[in-house]
Amino acid sequence: MAVVRLESEEHQENGFVSSEPAFARLLPQIDGCVLPFLGGFGKYQKQLIVLTWIPALFIGFSQFSDYFLLAQPNNTCVHPTLNNGNWSGSWSLNFTNGSTSAPPFDSDDTHADSNNTQCMCDEWKFEPQTGLTQNVVTKWHLVCDSAWKVHIAKFSLVVGSIFGYLVMGVLADWLGRHPVLIISVLLVLVFGLTVAFSVNVPMFSTLRFFEGFCLAGITLSLYVLRIELCLPGWRFSMTMVANFVVLGGQLLMPGLAAVCRDWQVLQAVIICPFVLMLSYIWVFPESLRWLLSTQHYCRSKTLMHQIANKNRVDTELDANGILSELERDLQKKPEKSCIVTIVRTRNLWKNIVVLCVNSLAGYGIHHCFARSIMDPESNDTTMFHSFYADYYTMAGIAVASCVALCPAVGYMGRRGGLLMFMIITALASLLQLGLLNLIGKYSLRHDTELRDTLNKKFSVAFSIIGMFSSHAVSNLSIFFCAEITPTVIRGGGLGLVLASAGFGMLTAPIMELHNQKGYFLH
Repeated sequence: MAVVRLESEEHQENGFVSSEPAFARLLPQIDGCVLPFLGGFGKYQKQLIVLTWIPALFIGFSQFSDYFLLAQPNNTCVHPTLNNGNWSGSWSLNFTNGSTSAPPFDSDDTHADSNNTQCMCDEWKFEPQTGLTQNVVTKWHLVCDSAWKVHIAKFSLVVGSIFGYLVMGVLADWLGRHPVLIISVLLVLVFGLTVAFSVNVPMFSTLRFFEGFCLAGITLSLYVLRIELCLPGWRFSMTMVANFVVLGGQLLMPGLAAVCRDWQVLQAVIICPFVLMLSYIWVFPESLRWLLSTQHYCRSKTLMHQIANKNRVDTELDANGILSELERDLQKKPEKSCIVTIVRTRNLWKNIVVLCVNSLAGYGIHHCFARSIMDPESNDTTMFHSFYADYYTMAGIAVASCVALCPAVGYMGRRGGLLMFMIITALASLLQLGLLNLIGKYSLRHDTELRDTLNKKFSVAFSIIGMFSSHAVSNLSIFFCAEITPTVIRGGGLGLVLASAGFGMLTAPIMELHNQKGYFLH
């Protein structure tokens, strides 16, 4: 499949070589000729950018819903199962934040046998900590031998998102951004609302997979549309506003959960606002940049006149002859491309591979830093003292990271900012791995209490710095990919980096599935 025309000369630096003649053409020069002729970043573009921000709030709700739907409550065994008189006296079995208070028993069993015995219970009493009176864990008693089902449910949303980014990215390049957005909205309404009526855990996990798949399509198509609506000078600021809106959804989720009280109501409330996006069928057009790059010139002509009218531009004053060139090319057949054409490039495929690795490592090590702060092998936490302190601390670090990202990129540029945050992340991980071992091995060997205190404080400090910088690395890698990838394969390229980020996010349920042990940086 031939690589079709690109909209600017910068893509030749990424390894693309166009088969078009070398004479100057205006339509491929979207940023230099077409958009300035249509009013630049005018009223039309600004209104559509706002329409891409609004769903970001709903996406934020959905992305962080697992913290509430699948949160482990404090458990108390009200009626334990008696087994051959092994239990002595009357007692209640308590599980608080994953720790177990063992009852007295007469036999001298192994640790594994005692854990199995402690889970022998006929009736549980749950105390949710997230504002909900009931969630998925309490509804189907997903504790002890059934606890692994919680992690599978967490896998479902993330794995669905990974497949969604890959598939919807390719479809966005093939069919257009607008069809992928509308199809994803329709499907997320179907699957998302059906999740609230799940009758068992397998049904819940399966529907969450498809919900994640559709959410990925919405996220990717909105991201691409936002990039393609803006002139290069506006792209980063408009993207960062969308990131802040997503974080706003994260910050509002505890309040939303406290109002809903029940997990099924919460799920319905999270999904129902997507109904508003059905209006995008009429109010949100296809990307003009994609239409021109794939030679859909008939549709481009209609859309260009709409943009000109909205921005109050007189199309009669066409000194460069853009519309005349468009009229000459109306008979050309549309040409489409696919992400597989990236293998024919000289440098672009290398850049995308590097950004995929950065995104994967950034999100992966971010969860390792968070788990390191919580110190799961100790009975008490080093920093977080409740669910809300844990949740809002992580949200605050993400907000601070986005705030710092803006001046850093403005001052040092995309590459400089990405390099700086990568160096900070590497230093934080190396210092946590090396310095803490040095403190324990070569100094304070006799004062174990002071040594442990210093280790905890240094671990918390380095972990916060690492979470801060790794979050910036991930966000900037995604944006960088969306910016350097040519329009004709932007959806597929961005889908690869976002899918890599999804693989990094899998580290959280993987570590929980292994009882929060054996994680990196420990």
